Amino acid sequence: MRPVASSASAQSQKRVQHERMPSTTGYMLIAGVAAGGLFIVLWWMLHSGGDDTPWVPAALAAGVVMFVAAAAREVVMRRAWTRYLLEQNRRDHHSTNETWKRAGSSSSASGSVGGRVSRHSAALRSIQKQAAEADAAGAHQPEAHLEVYQGCKDFLASSEEALRSAGMDTEKSVALRSGQERARALQKHHLLAWARGASQLITTEAQRRVLNSDKIETAMRAIDVIESARKIYPEDKSLLESEAAVRAYIVSVKIGRWIELAERAAFKGHYRRAIDRYRDALFYLSRETMGEESRAEVAERIGREIELLRARLKTGNLAAKMNPNASHQNPRPPHAQSKKGNFDDQPAMSEMP
Repeated sequence: MRPVASSASAQSQKRVQHERMPSTTGYMLIAGVAAGGLFIVLWWMLHSGGDDTPWVPAALAAGVVMFVAAAAREVVMRRAWTRYLLEQNRRDHHSTNETWKRAGSSSSASGSVGGRVSRHSAALRSIQKQAAEADAAGAHQPEAHLEVYQGCKDFLASSEEALRSAGMDTEKSVALRSGQERARALQKHHLLAWARGASQLITTEAQRRVLNSDKIETAMRAIDVIESARKIYPEDKSLLESEAAVRAYIVSVKIGRWIELAERAAFKGHYRRAIDRYRDALFYLSRETMGEESRAEVAERIGREIELLRARLKTGNLAAKMNPNASHQNPRPPHAQSKKGNFDDQPAMSEMP
Protein backbone atom coordinates (compact mmCIF):
# COMPACT_ATOMS: atom_id res chain seq x y z
CA MET A 1 0.00 0.00 0.00
CA ARG A 2 2.88 2.38 0.69
CA PRO A 3 4.05 2.51 -2.96
CA VAL A 4 0.48 3.31 -3.98
CA ALA A 5 0.21 6.13 -1.44
CA SER A 6 3.58 7.60 -2.35
CA SER A 7 2.73 7.44 -6.07
CA ALA A 8 -0.58 9.21 -5.50
CA SER A 9 1.16 11.83 -3.34
CA ALA A 10 3.74 12.48 -6.09
CA GLN A 11 1.01 12.83 -8.69
CA SER A 12 -0.87 15.25 -6.43
CA GLN A 13 2.22 17.38 -5.84
CA LYS A 14 2.93 17.48 -9.57
CA ARG A 15 -0.63 18.57 -10.26
CA VAL A 16 -0.41 21.32 -7.64
CA GLN A 17 2.80 22.60 -9.17
CA HIS A 18 1.35 22.81 -12.68
CA GLU A 19 -2.04 24.15 -11.62
CA ARG A 20 -2.57 27.71 -12.72
CA MET A 21 -3.09 30.21 -9.91
CA PRO A 22 -5.18 33.39 -10.22
CA SER A 23 -3.05 36.38 -11.16
CA THR A 24 -3.87 40.06 -10.71
CA THR A 25 -1.33 40.96 -13.39
CA GLY A 26 -2.98 38.58 -15.84
CA TYR A 27 -6.40 40.00 -15.04
CA MET A 28 -5.29 43.59 -15.70
CA LEU A 29 -3.43 42.48 -18.84
CA ILE A 30 -6.62 40.92 -20.21
CA ALA A 31 -8.54 44.08 -19.32
CA GLY A 32 -5.92 46.19 -21.10
CA VAL A 33 -6.10 44.01 -24.22
CA ALA A 34 -9.90 44.26 -24.21
CA ALA A 35 -9.77 48.05 -23.81
CA GLY A 36 -7.19 48.32 -26.61
CA GLY A 37 -9.31 46.18 -28.92
CA LEU A 38 -12.39 48.27 -28.15
CA PHE A 39 -10.41 51.45 -28.87
CA ILE A 40 -9.24 50.16 -32.26
CA VAL A 41 -12.72 48.98 -33.30
CA LEU A 42 -14.46 52.22 -32.28
CA TRP A 43 -11.75 54.35 -33.87
CA TRP A 44 -12.08 52.47 -37.17
CA MET A 45 -15.89 52.70 -37.14
CA LEU A 46 -15.91 56.43 -36.37
CA HIS A 47 -13.11 57.14 -38.85
CA SER A 48 -15.01 55.28 -41.57
CA GLY A 49 -18.11 57.31 -40.72
CA GLY A 50 -16.28 60.58 -41.34
CA ASP A 51 -15.75 61.69 -37.76
CA ASP A 52 -13.01 64.33 -37.44
CA THR A 53 -11.86 63.21 -33.98
CA PRO A 54 -12.59 59.49 -33.78
CA TRP A 55 -9.96 58.88 -31.11
CA VAL A 56 -11.81 60.94 -28.46
CA PRO A 57 -14.89 58.73 -27.98
CA ALA A 58 -12.79 55.63 -28.57
CA ALA A 59 -10.35 56.66 -25.82
CA LEU A 60 -13.25 57.48 -23.47
CA ALA A 61 -14.79 54.05 -24.04
CA ALA A 62 -11.47 52.30 -23.46
CA GLY A 63 -10.91 54.35 -20.32
CA VAL A 64 -14.33 53.36 -18.98
CA VAL A 65 -13.48 49.69 -19.55
CA MET A 66 -10.18 50.01 -17.65
CA PHE A 67 -11.85 51.94 -14.82
CA VAL A 68 -14.57 49.31 -14.38
CA ALA A 69 -11.99 46.51 -14.53
CA ALA A 70 -9.83 48.19 -11.88
CA ALA A 71 -12.84 48.85 -9.63
CA ALA A 72 -14.00 45.23 -9.86
CA ARG A 73 -10.51 43.76 -9.56
CA GLU A 74 -10.68 42.95 -5.86
CA VAL A 75 -14.08 41.26 -6.09
CA VAL A 76 -13.16 39.24 -9.17
CA MET A 77 -9.82 38.08 -7.78
CA ARG A 78 -11.30 37.08 -4.43
CA ARG A 79 -13.87 34.94 -6.22
CA ALA A 80 -11.16 33.45 -8.42
CA TRP A 81 -9.07 32.52 -5.39
CA THR A 82 -12.10 30.98 -3.68
CA ARG A 83 -12.76 28.83 -6.74
CA TYR A 84 -9.07 27.91 -6.87
CA LEU A 85 -9.04 26.72 -3.24
CA LEU A 86 -12.28 24.77 -3.63
CA GLU A 87 -11.05 23.11 -6.82
CA GLN A 88 -7.77 22.25 -5.17
CA ASN A 89 -9.53 20.67 -2.19
CA ARG A 90 -11.81 18.71 -4.52
CA ARG A 91 -8.88 17.33 -6.50
CA ASP A 92 -7.00 16.37 -3.36
CA HIS A 93 -10.11 14.61 -2.09
CA HIS A 94 -10.43 12.73 -5.38
CA SER A 95 -6.76 11.72 -5.22
CA THR A 96 -7.18 10.32 -1.73
CA ASN A 97 -10.26 8.37 -2.78
CA GLU A 98 -8.31 6.83 -5.64
CA THR A 99 -5.62 5.79 -3.16
CA TRP A 100 -8.22 4.09 -1.01
CA LYS A 101 -9.69 2.23 -3.98
CA ARG A 102 -6.30 0.95 -5.11
CA ALA A 103 -5.41 -0.08 -1.59
CA GLY A 104 -8.70 -1.92 -1.23
CA SER A 105 -8.30 -3.77 -4.53
CA SER A 106 -4.76 -4.89 -3.64
CA SER A 107 -5.70 -6.28 -0.22
CA SER A 108 -5.85 -10.05 -0.01
CA ALA A 109 -8.46 -10.08 2.73
CA SER A 110 -10.88 -7.58 1.36
CA GLY A 111 -14.08 -9.47 2.09
CA SER A 112 -13.72 -10.14 5.84
CA VAL A 113 -13.96 -7.96 8.93
CA GLY A 114 -10.33 -8.72 9.76
CA GLY A 115 -9.36 -7.61 6.28
CA ARG A 116 -11.12 -4.27 6.72
CA VAL A 117 -9.41 -3.66 10.05
CA SER A 118 -6.06 -4.58 8.49
CA ARG A 119 -6.62 -2.15 5.64
CA HIS A 120 -7.48 0.67 8.05
CA SER A 121 -4.39 -0.06 10.15
CA ALA A 122 -2.20 0.06 7.05
CA ALA A 123 -3.92 3.24 5.88
CA LEU A 124 -3.34 4.88 9.26
CA ARG A 125 0.36 3.97 9.17
CA SER A 126 0.59 5.49 5.68
CA ILE A 127 -1.11 8.68 6.90
CA GLN A 128 1.27 8.90 9.87
CA LYS A 129 4.25 8.54 7.56
CA GLN A 130 2.86 11.25 5.26
CA ALA A 131 2.21 13.44 8.31
CA ALA A 132 5.82 13.07 9.44
CA GLU A 133 7.02 14.12 5.99
CA ALA A 134 4.70 17.15 6.05
CA ASP A 135 5.99 18.17 9.49
CA ALA A 136 9.56 17.84 8.24
CA ALA A 137 8.76 20.14 5.30
CA GLY A 138 7.39 22.74 7.71
CA ALA A 139 5.48 25.84 6.69
CA HIS A 140 7.22 26.09 3.31
CA GLN A 141 4.93 23.41 1.84
CA PRO A 142 1.45 23.99 3.29
CA GLU A 143 -0.20 21.85 0.61
CA ALA A 144 1.44 18.76 2.13
CA HIS A 145 -0.44 19.44 5.36
CA LEU A 146 -3.67 19.83 3.41
CA GLU A 147 -3.17 16.42 1.81
CA VAL A 148 -2.71 14.85 5.25
CA TYR A 149 -5.92 16.50 6.41
CA GLN A 150 -7.82 15.08 3.44
CA GLY A 151 -6.36 11.63 4.10
CA CYS A 152 -7.48 11.76 7.74
CA LYS A 153 -10.92 12.90 6.70
CA ASP A 154 -11.35 9.95 4.33
CA PHE A 155 -9.94 7.54 6.91
CA LEU A 156 -12.47 8.68 9.50
CA ALA A 157 -15.36 8.32 7.06
CA SER A 158 -14.27 4.82 6.01
CA SER A 159 -13.59 3.63 9.55
CA GLU A 160 -16.94 4.91 10.77
CA GLU A 161 -18.64 2.92 8.03
CA ALA A 162 -16.69 -0.18 9.08
CA LEU A 163 -17.76 0.30 12.71
CA ARG A 164 -21.41 0.37 11.69
CA SER A 165 -21.08 -2.89 9.81
CA ALA A 166 -22.09 -6.17 11.50
CA GLY A 167 -19.71 -8.90 12.62
CA MET A 168 -17.00 -6.76 14.27
CA ASP A 169 -15.99 -7.92 17.74
CA THR A 170 -15.14 -5.66 20.68
CA GLU A 171 -11.37 -5.95 20.38
CA LYS A 172 -11.29 -4.89 16.72
CA SER A 173 -13.80 -2.13 17.41
CA VAL A 174 -11.64 -0.71 20.21
CA ALA A 175 -8.56 -0.83 17.97
CA LEU A 176 -10.40 0.97 15.18
CA ARG A 177 -11.72 3.67 17.50
CA SER A 178 -8.22 4.18 18.85
CA GLY A 179 -7.06 4.72 15.27
CA GLN A 180 -9.86 7.25 14.80
CA GLU A 181 -8.66 9.27 17.78
CA ARG A 182 -5.14 9.42 16.37
CA ALA A 183 -6.53 10.38 12.96
CA ARG A 184 -8.64 13.20 14.48
CA ALA A 185 -5.59 14.59 16.26
CA LEU A 186 -3.58 14.50 13.02
CA GLN A 187 -6.49 16.01 11.10
CA LYS A 188 -6.71 19.05 13.36
CA HIS A 189 -2.96 19.49 13.63
CA HIS A 190 -2.36 19.48 9.89
CA LEU A 191 -5.35 21.64 9.00
CA LEU A 192 -4.10 24.29 11.42
CA ALA A 193 -0.58 23.88 10.04
CA TRP A 194 -1.90 24.36 6.51
CA ALA A 195 -3.84 27.48 7.45
CA ARG A 196 -0.89 28.92 9.35
CA GLY A 197 1.68 28.16 6.65
CA ALA A 198 -0.47 29.26 3.71
CA SER A 199 -1.48 32.51 5.40
CA GLN A 200 2.14 33.29 6.28
CA LEU A 201 3.30 32.74 2.71
CA ILE A 202 0.50 34.87 1.31
CA THR A 203 1.14 37.66 3.86
CA THR A 204 4.84 37.62 2.99
CA GLU A 205 3.88 37.96 -0.66
CA ALA A 206 1.63 40.90 0.24
CA GLN A 207 4.50 42.69 1.98
CA ARG A 208 6.55 42.49 -1.21
CA ARG A 209 3.91 44.30 -3.23
CA VAL A 210 4.46 47.93 -4.11
CA LEU A 211 0.95 49.37 -4.34
CA ASN A 212 -1.21 49.49 -1.21
CA SER A 213 -4.19 48.12 -3.14
CA ASP A 214 -2.15 45.07 -4.19
CA LYS A 215 -0.97 44.54 -0.61
CA ILE A 216 -4.54 44.61 0.71
CA GLU A 217 -5.86 42.37 -2.06
CA THR A 218 -3.14 39.77 -1.48
CA ALA A 219 -3.60 39.83 2.30
CA MET A 220 -7.33 39.21 1.88
CA ARG A 221 -6.42 35.85 0.32
CA ALA A 222 -4.78 34.94 3.63
CA ILE A 223 -8.04 35.86 5.40
CA ASP A 224 -9.92 33.52 3.05
CA VAL A 225 -7.57 30.66 3.93
CA ILE A 226 -7.98 31.22 7.68
CA GLU A 227 -11.75 31.54 7.41
CA SER A 228 -11.96 28.23 5.52
CA ALA A 229 -10.20 26.56 8.46
CA ARG A 230 -12.39 28.36 11.01
CA LYS A 231 -15.46 26.81 9.44
CA ILE A 232 -14.22 23.48 10.85
CA TYR A 233 -12.57 24.71 14.06
CA PRO A 234 -14.32 28.04 14.76
CA GLU A 235 -13.06 28.47 18.33
CA ASP A 236 -9.43 27.56 17.79
CA LYS A 237 -7.21 30.14 19.45
CA SER A 238 -4.36 29.92 16.93
CA LEU A 239 -6.71 30.62 14.01
CA LEU A 240 -8.20 33.62 15.81
CA GLU A 241 -4.71 34.97 16.51
CA SER A 242 -3.61 34.44 12.90
CA GLU A 243 -6.68 36.20 11.56
CA ALA A 244 -6.18 39.10 13.98
CA ALA A 245 -2.54 39.42 12.89
CA VAL A 246 -3.43 39.52 9.18
CA ARG A 247 -6.24 42.02 9.78
CA ALA A 248 -3.85 44.18 11.81
CA TYR A 249 -1.48 44.18 8.84
CA ILE A 250 -4.28 45.23 6.48
CA VAL A 251 -5.25 48.05 8.85
CA SER A 252 -1.61 49.17 9.08
CA VAL A 253 -1.47 49.42 5.29
CA LYS A 254 -4.67 51.47 5.12
CA ILE A 255 -3.84 53.75 8.05
CA GLY A 256 -0.19 54.02 7.05
CA ARG A 257 -1.16 55.98 3.95
CA TRP A 258 -2.82 58.72 6.00
CA ILE A 259 0.01 58.76 8.53
CA GLU A 260 2.52 59.17 5.71
CA LEU A 261 0.55 62.12 4.31
CA ALA A 262 0.44 63.67 7.78
CA GLU A 263 4.19 63.27 8.27
CA ARG A 264 4.88 64.88 4.89
CA ALA A 265 2.66 67.85 5.74
CA ALA A 266 4.31 68.27 9.15
CA PHE A 267 7.77 68.15 7.56
CA LYS A 268 6.76 71.01 5.25
CA GLY A 269 5.42 73.01 8.20
CA HIS A 270 1.74 72.59 7.31
CA TYR A 271 0.67 71.66 10.82
CA ARG A 272 -3.07 72.14 10.35
CA ARG A 273 -3.08 69.92 7.29
CA ALA A 274 -1.04 67.31 9.16
CA ILE A 275 -3.56 67.32 12.02
CA ASP A 276 -6.40 66.80 9.52
CA ARG A 277 -4.59 63.81 7.99
CA TYR A 278 -4.06 62.29 11.44
CA ARG A 279 -7.76 62.76 12.14
CA ASP A 280 -8.55 60.95 8.89
CA ALA A 281 -6.35 58.10 10.09
CA LEU A 282 -8.29 57.95 13.38
CA PHE A 283 -11.57 57.89 11.47
CA TYR A 284 -10.59 54.93 9.32
CA LEU A 285 -9.01 53.23 12.34
CA SER A 286 -12.36 53.30 14.15
CA ARG A 287 -14.08 51.58 11.22
CA GLU A 288 -11.64 48.71 10.76
CA THR A 289 -11.97 45.26 12.32
CA MET A 290 -9.00 44.59 14.60
CA GLY A 291 -8.10 43.84 18.20
CA GLU A 292 -9.00 46.49 20.72
CA GLU A 293 -5.51 46.49 22.22
CA SER A 294 -3.90 47.13 18.84
CA ARG A 295 -6.51 49.76 18.01
CA ALA A 296 -5.91 51.57 21.31
CA GLU A 297 -2.13 51.46 20.81
CA VAL A 298 -2.30 52.98 17.31
CA ALA A 299 -4.88 55.58 18.40
CA GLU A 300 -2.68 56.59 21.33
CA ARG A 301 0.34 57.06 19.07
CA ILE A 302 -1.66 59.17 16.61
CA GLY A 303 -3.07 61.19 19.52
CA ARG A 304 0.44 62.02 20.74
CA GLU A 305 1.41 63.22 17.26
CA ILE A 306 -1.69 65.44 17.12
CA GLU A 307 -0.90 66.98 20.52
CA LEU A 308 2.68 67.63 19.45
CA LEU A 309 1.51 69.36 16.27
CA ARG A 310 -0.99 71.45 18.23
CA ALA A 311 1.81 72.57 20.54
CA ARG A 312 3.95 73.57 17.55
CA LEU A 313 1.01 75.37 15.98
CA LYS A 314 0.28 77.22 19.24
CA THR A 315 3.93 78.24 19.55
CA GLY A 316 3.92 79.54 15.98
CA ASN A 317 0.72 81.55 16.56
CA LEU A 318 2.13 83.03 19.76
CA ALA A 319 5.32 84.09 17.99
CA ALA A 320 3.25 85.68 15.21
CA LYS A 321 1.20 87.68 17.77
CA MET A 322 4.32 88.93 19.53
CA ASN A 323 5.88 90.09 16.25
CA PRO A 324 2.98 90.64 13.81
CA ASN A 325 5.10 92.55 11.25
CA ALA A 326 7.85 89.95 11.08
CA SER A 327 6.26 88.09 8.24
CA HIS A 328 5.72 91.28 6.24
CA GLN A 329 9.22 92.74 6.58
CA ASN A 330 11.01 91.45 3.53
CA PRO A 331 14.52 92.69 2.72
CA ARG A 332 14.66 94.96 -0.27
CA PRO A 333 16.68 93.88 -3.26
CA PRO A 334 19.84 95.90 -4.06
CA HIS A 335 18.31 97.55 -7.13
CA ALA A 336 15.53 99.09 -4.95
CA GLN A 337 18.05 101.38 -3.22
CA SER A 338 18.75 104.94 -4.46
CA LYS A 339 22.18 106.37 -5.00
CA LYS A 340 21.81 108.53 -1.89
CA GLY A 341 20.98 105.56 0.34
CA ASN A 342 18.11 103.32 1.23
CA PHE A 343 14.50 104.40 0.84
CA ASP A 344 14.08 103.71 4.55
CA ASP A 345 16.50 106.58 5.24
CA GLN A 346 14.34 109.08 3.36
CA PRO A 347 11.62 110.98 5.31
CA ALA A 348 8.07 109.81 4.95
CA MET A 349 5.58 111.78 2.85
CA SER A 350 3.69 112.89 5.94
CA GLU A 351 6.91 114.28 7.48
CA MET A 352 7.87 116.38 4.44
CA PRO A 353 6.92 120.09 4.45
